[in-house]
Amino acid sequence: MTEISESILPVNDIRAINDLIQKESGFIDLIHLEIEKTIVGQKHMIERLMVALLANGHILLEGVPGLAKTLSIKSLASTINAKFSRIQFTPDLLPADIVGTVIFNQKENQFSVKKGPVFANFILADEINRAPAKVQSALLEAMQEKQVTIGAETYKLEEPFLVMATMNPIEQEGTYPLPEAQVDRFMLKVVITYPLKEEERLIMRQNVSQIAKQLSAVCDTKEILKARDLVRQVYMDEKIEQYILDIVFATRRPEDYKLAKLKPLISYGASPRASINLALASKAYAFLKRRGYVIPEDVRAICYDVMRHRIGLSYEAEAENITTEQIIADILNVVEVP
Repeated sequence: MTEISESILPVNDIRAINDLIQKESGFIDLIHLEIEKTIVGQKHMIERLMVALLANGHILLEGVPGLAKTLSIKSLASTINAKFSRIQFTPDLLPADIVGTVIFNQKENQFSVKKGPVFANFILADEINRAPAKVQSALLEAMQEKQVTIGAETYKLEEPFLVMATMNPIEQEGTYPLPEAQVDRFMLKVVITYPLKEEERLIMRQNVSQIAKQLSAVCDTKEILKARDLVRQVYMDEKIEQYILDIVFATRRPEDYKLAKLKPLISYGASPRASINLALASKAYAFLKRRGYVIPEDVRAICYDVMRHRIGLSYEAEAENITTEQIIADILNVVEVP
C-alpha cells in the first residue's frame, strides 16, 4: 500500500485497519508485563524502544550511569526471543571488533570469516562516544545499510535489527562526540532521568533480594516483522502530514510561522529525515496505543524524541542556555494543530 493511496482511504478501510491492529497488537501488552518484572519505572524509555523497533529505526539514549539502559534492551530481547549483543565502546576499539574480520585457518589452509557482535537482532552500543570516528562510522554504516562488508563479501544483517546507543552526558574527557550527520541517523534521541523515590525503593528491594526473575519469550521476530508491515498501513490523514511538515519547516524558516525570535537561536533546522521519522514514529506510537490511525497527539508525544538531536543551536542560544526542547516547545505552541 503506497503512501498516496493511504491519504485517500475510504472510511471502511480505515475501520478495517483499526480492527486488524487491535487484533494483532496484543503482544505489546505481554511484552510490557514481562519487562515490568525486571524494570521498575522507565516507561518512557521502554515505550520509545518499542517505537524504534516497530518503525525500523534506531535509538540514542542519553543519561547518567545506572538507569537500567542495558537491562532494558536485554529484557526486550529476552521477551522477543531475539539475539542480543552488547558492545562496550572504548578508545582502542577497531572497526573489525564490531563487524568482524577475515582470519587464516591453519587447519584448512584457507581464509575464513569471523563475524563480529553486530550480527544480532538487538545491539547495545554502550558509550558510543568513547570510540574514535572510524569505529562509530562502521556501526552507523551497518545501521543505515543493514549489511556489512568483510573482505570481498557482503553479509546481510538479521531482521529485526535495532541499535540502542548510549551516551554519558557528564563525562566529556576522552570522548569523541558524534558528528551531526551521524546523530541524524538515529530515529530517536531519548533523555533519561532519575527514577522517582518510590520507584527507587522498589529497585533497591528488587536488587537486594535473592530471587532472580526470569523473563519468558512472549513473541518472536516474525511477529515483530509482521507488526512493522502493519505500522506502515496505519492511516495518516493529509492534515496530519501537513502538521508534521509545518513543525519541521518551522525549524528551518521560523519567521514564516510567526517565530522570528527563534531565527537567531537556530544554526540549522531539521533535515528531511526528521519528516520521515516523525511520520513513521507517529504511526508506530498509534500502533502502541492500539489504533489504526494517527492523531495530532501522537505527533506531539513523539516530537521531542525525533527532533531534539536534529536542530543545531547557535552560539547565541548556547550563551543564553536555551535548549532544543525549549525551541520545540515554542514551535508546538504556535504551529496550528489540525
